[in-house]
Amino acid sequence: MYRARDQVENEEWLATIDDAAERLDLGGEAKSRATDLFLSTVPVADRSKRATVAASLYAGALIAGDRRSQSAVADAVGVSRLTVQNRWKDLLEEAGLEPPKW
Repeated sequence: MYRARDQVENEEWLATIDDAAERLDLGGEAKSRATDLFLSTVPVADRSKRATVAASLYAGALIAGDRRSQSAVADAVGVSRLTVQNRWKDLLEEAGLEPPKW
């Protein structure tokens, strides 16, 4: 879980989630899941936060049933598709969720 302080300290990254979710035309549930995942797993290093945003959006959309391709999410956030591919399952595990086996 995360604290309210985490939201304040990461306002810039939460705005990035909002912007990318809008570009991807994601529903409110997917955006909310992505925000929760990001805040639950936010890395210390700023350079890792953009990758975590992308992985959170992909996984959040998947959980909400509002699935988007890894490439679309990567383009919306400004990272490579490989970044999303390599990070989303670990992010789910770090958040205490079990990633799918496929």
